[in-house]
Amino acid sequence: MPLTKLQFKPGISREGTRYSNEGGWYDCDKVRFRSGYVERIGGWQKAVSSAFVGTARKLHNFVTLNSQNYLFIGTDKKAYLELGGAYTDITPIRRSVTLGTDPITTGSAGSGIITVVDTLHGADIGDYVTISGASAFDGLTTDELNKEHIIASIVNVNTYTIDTGGSASTGGISGGGSSVQAEYQINVGLNTTVLGPGWGAGVWGRFTWGSSAGNLAGQTLRLWFADDYGEDLIFNVADGGVYYWDATVGGRAVNFVDLSGASDAPVVARKVLVSEVDRHVICLGANPIGETAQDPLLIRWSSQESPTDWTPTSSNTAGDLRLSSGSEIVTGIRTSRQTLIWTDRSMHSLQYLGPPYTFGIAQIGDNTQIAGTNAVVAVNDIVFWMGRENFYVYDGRITPIPCSVREYVFRDINRNQSFKIHAGSLATQSEVWWFYPSENSEEIDRYVIYNYAEQSWYYGTLARTAWNDIGAGERSYPQATGVDSYLYNQEIGLDDGSTNPASAIECYVQSADFDIGDGDQFMFIRRILPDLSFSQSTAANPEVDMEMIARNFSGSTSTSSDSGTVVRTTLVGGEHDYTDQIFLRLRGRQMSFKISSDTTGVKWRLGFPRLDVRPDGRR
Repeated sequence: MPLTKLQFKPGISREGTRYSNEGGWYDCDKVRFRSGYVERIGGWQKAVSSAFVGTARKLHNFVTLNSQNYLFIGTDKKAYLELGGAYTDITPIRRSVTLGTDPITTGSAGSGIITVVDTLHGADIGDYVTISGASAFDGLTTDELNKEHIIASIVNVNTYTIDTGGSASTGGISGGGSSVQAEYQINVGLNTTVLGPGWGAGVWGRFTWGSSAGNLAGQTLRLWFADDYGEDLIFNVADGGVYYWDATVGGRAVNFVDLSGASDAPVVARKVLVSEVDRHVICLGANPIGETAQDPLLIRWSSQESPTDWTPTSSNTAGDLRLSSGSEIVTGIRTSRQTLIWTDRSMHSLQYLGPPYTFGIAQIGDNTQIAGTNAVVAVNDIVFWMGRENFYVYDGRITPIPCSVREYVFRDINRNQSFKIHAGSLATQSEVWWFYPSENSEEIDRYVIYNYAEQSWYYGTLARTAWNDIGAGERSYPQATGVDSYLYNQEIGLDDGSTNPASAIECYVQSADFDIGDGDQFMFIRRILPDLSFSQSTAANPEVDMEMIARNFSGSTSTSSDSGTVVRTTLVGGEHDYTDQIFLRLRGRQMSFKISSDTTGVKWRLGFPRLDVRPDGRR
């Protein structure tokens, strides 16, 4: 019988059964489709040799006027700027105070635990406080006392304990002197959502920001939002304060209300961003002027070119408006033409009109929902997002994206942790990635990709908590953060750089089942003639495994399989030789093909392998 060419439609299809998807790919991990061919994805390496503190949920790249290329990293505990492989802590300060005379008391002898007295300190367990000006006493040195500490316990509203790492001589001694200062960073957040009253309560899509129960501290996942304002940075904690980092001044970020000349600046916002052309700072879900309580449907903006002037007058462009649809704003994203805003049940377009109205709002979608605050990304003014049960695109109109893995993805999401879902683009590959926690995971562990150039879908396993494409900052590689608190360069090399030495990236793709005719005859496979490329591999003899898997009935498990290894043996002048055929002995009514690799230094791209197959009777 003539050889049979294995040629499958690009992308993964899981909407039908393994048999009904005949002619397509059915399962995969860490592969992509490019120009119709399947290949494994690129590797990753640590961008910075040291870890940051906490779990990152936001990355934002911006460049200053003197060409310093910064990356903002917001975690559940800290806010950082990364530059040249070094982290700078810019976490805002919420309280600075000079404590009373001898406000520190040592614990038991030999212990480094101390108790600090500060009336109405407002701290939580795990918060960061920097002590300065303390004198040595009871065996504790100034270096042990005067540094950044993590608050270990809260005794009451006026006292807390920290561990200096030292060793008290006697214990129970008060000291420190009369010049002890405490500088408190903003309260830390959680790296996961705890269900209960407040934001994040209930099922997926049931947002309760500003509910009557209030946003209980320590109950909600900490999310950050950031945007550049010229060479400076503006960012906020979701449903928290809004902060400004001045590239000329440096140091820590400053709350908007504490900026010089600040007038009616918001004290709380759901999300902050900067309009693309007209340069207004926009706060979604802000507090009204003269109030501190958050209005979850209120949009406020500063005067043009002034991040400090928020008081509307006849001579400036500051203002506000309130959405009439929905109960709270979920998120927003800017494009070059408009700012798109989602509430819990509708979608709106905020556009610059100029004086006297400044901005106008138009509802562009009803019953339009989004899976999470970071589940949206804009690519060249086309906006992609994940909804509750489907994916969508906005290019002037809202359109569901036909998705061949929709059921597979949405039936395996931990909806209680939907706020961790985040989207990112990989423009060099024409891809949009969504990272999400699978049903039995509390943390991000999976991704799904839409290739908008080829309109194909594929997925895999990878723990990335935040993503930043190369973008306008022109970093050399896309970057992402892992659950191990490291920043990674993506699509670099061929291996998993989270280990030392780097380890192999295990990847595979498997076809749907196929048969001869309608499966009225069994088939016998005796060999595979491989067709693939090992271009860009760094291993001396890169290899992949090719496997045929047999099944006698669609409803049964695989009955048997047979496989072989394809190895590149020589590489001369760009031409390479590899295993020319794999001999098999396999019978079955229907078969599937699988290619995989699990060794370092391997890059492969599959062409059209051929099967030596003939009809065969069942034994």
